[in-house]
Amino acid sequence: MSHPHLPSTQAAVNAVRALAREFGLEFTVTDDIGADQTSRRTAAGAFRVLDEDGSLPHEAYVELGGSPSVSVQLYPEDDARIIVDGVEFADVPRDAVPGFVRALHTGLAHVKGRFFPPGQWLIVPVPGGATYKELIPQMTLTPWLSSRVR
Repeated sequence: MSHPHLPSTQAAVNAVRALAREFGLEFTVTDDIGADQTSRRTAAGAFRVLDEDGSLPHEAYVELGGSPSVSVQLYPEDDARIIVDGVEFADVPRDAVPGFVRALHTGLAHVKGRFFPPGQWLIVPVPGGATYKELIPQMTLTPWLSSRVR
């Protein structure tokens, strides 16, 4: 089973908004539209709103309330950066974002630790897709992360 294709940043925002409703989470979004507003569009040139191909790039920053603390930065290049309780997952494909958020709120995500080399990792298996794994910085666990230790 693969992820449904999300053809645009707005499609991903709508999918995350639907998950926020499903799980009863507060949802806020900030949109940046135009090459002069998005964070990665330096190739378009100074003071240009459109990309070279005439498209209008759209970037969105989504915050979800509740526990865990989740923010999602959706980029026009079909990827996202997701931060979960201070743990950053860079370069998550846009199509995987809804599955990633669902995994956080359905108990699939978990924390695993090792003695050598020492460290703890947040592991997020996305149904029908990849498993994302990131080191928890400074081994400081929030209450939500502590509740997910296996």
